[in-house]
Amino acid sequence: MTTDTCLPPGLITVEQAREQLLQAIVPLRETETLSLEQACGRVLATPATARLDLPPCDNSAMDGYALSGESDGGSYRLVGKSLAGHPFDGALYTGECARITTGAPLPAGADRVVMQEQAALRDDTLTLHTEAKAGDHIRRRGEDVRVGQVLADSGRALKVPEIALLAAAGVSEVTVLRKVRAALLSVGDELKPLGTPAAELGPGDIYDSNRIALKAALAQMDIEVIDLGCLPDAPATIRDALVLARDSADIVITSGGVSVGEADFTRKVLEELGQLDLWRLAIKPGKPFAFGRLPKGKGETLFFGLPGNPVSALVTLYQLVLPALEKLKGAGPQQVFNSRARLLNPIRKSPGRTDYQRGYTWRDGDGIQVVRSTGIQGSHILSGFAEANCFIVLPRKGGSCETGDWVTIEPFQKPLV
Repeated sequence: MTTDTCLPPGLITVEQAREQLLQAIVPLRETETLSLEQACGRVLATPATARLDLPPCDNSAMDGYALSGESDGGSYRLVGKSLAGHPFDGALYTGECARITTGAPLPAGADRVVMQEQAALRDDTLTLHTEAKAGDHIRRRGEDVRVGQVLADSGRALKVPEIALLAAAGVSEVTVLRKVRAALLSVGDELKPLGTPAAELGPGDIYDSNRIALKAALAQMDIEVIDLGCLPDAPATIRDALVLARDSADIVITSGGVSVGEADFTRKVLEELGQLDLWRLAIKPGKPFAFGRLPKGKGETLFFGLPGNPVSALVTLYQLVLPALEKLKGAGPQQVFNSRARLLNPIRKSPGRTDYQRGYTWRDGDGIQVVRSTGIQGSHILSGFAEANCFIVLPRKGGSCETGDWVTIEPFQKPLV
């Protein structure tokens, strides 16, 4: 067995950690039935099928005139009209036409439609300016969807286009997996709730920004959040919170307390209550990431311990926790859209950890994808993260990059956008 000399002792790769997380996840099975209006973002538990054909009848794709056959001399006799919601009552015979609007049912006997700009009506006689061929500007019944057709299969997260399709096909309610319940808490004596007057902050005190940011991210994923607040570095308090989280949620996400500091108690309490499956990754920022399990009467609650530094917390959430949450929700794997870009500034890096630098990417005047880092890349620098629209992904075994090098970028998707 060969030794990976670029992997620091005691660390595992991001890829190994992600695979281990996904293998540990068992998707939810409990379901609920919702009206379609409530279902956007939810994952289907059973397939959704069409209740009717789309279009439901042959209809016009244009405002104009429905024609019957080819008329000698290119003129037709107007005998009526067909409007959306008010179809023509009768049939057309060769040489006859009816005024028709977009989406209106095609009258019986009609076999083509001419646009109103391509014909002229005088009294009750329609004269064509151009040839109208059989089938012109007609939408055929069922050419989009057939009744009984599966429109969205189980495991599909419903987005706006699917909602529109299901509504058009007569689907009024769907059966979906219930929401994931996530307990969220921060740990640290230095943390103070947002809204605390600045004058009341002691030396070294900071606002609990991680919990607020993580809560916003989970809301974008349609996760039900149980907010347990920010806790002091007190083992007994942390233990009580983890027990409450274990008993009320599917997962618990903490920030802080999982490193190797003297007051980092979260990891220790986790090991008392359950088991630690992985800890310390070859990732930058975010090395002190932890994953474990909290056994309970029926199953277990999953534990994700994020670092306390704010950038580290968001990077590990995005790279590791979100894929696990998608699987827990019952959704299929989410594709990561990486691309290549030309670097506009040098980046210093040592081999050993995969580095997710924050960058800003765009296409220059020549259409070339370019990227620059957003300044200082410390794990405490949130301003650069807020300016970024992508990660510059520097491989674990790689070193420094120079201006003009081609690098891999990962454009932000939800919940970072």
